[in-house]
Amino acid sequence: MLDENLRDWMSADLADIARTGMPFGKYGPEHYPPRGVPLYDLPVEYLAWFDRKGFPKGRLGELLKIVHQLKVDGCDEVFDSIRQQRGGRTSLRPERIPLRRKWKDD
Repeated sequence: MLDENLRDWMSADLADIARTGMPFGKYGPEHYPPRGVPLYDLPVEYLAWFDRKGFPKGRLGELLKIVHQLKVDGCDEVFDSIRQQRGGRTSLRPERIPLRRKWKDD
């Protein structure tokens, strides 16, 4: 019975993680529209910052703690099936704008 409950809780947590984007900050919708970076693609360094400073209150904080712990424990592959369904990892690198060089004759 306990195993079934634990499995259901973990399944619900992973489903919430899969559909939640970071709602604020550096990885929020302002910088990564329309929903922000999915929680499972947040860098572990960013999650470690929350671990040191304090996670947000409520469900978001709980989900961030779970993602952080899974990544610290080396279990990031848990999210691979979610990433595969959604087309891969979220690119966190800024888009490069090619530079146009000016030549003397231009």
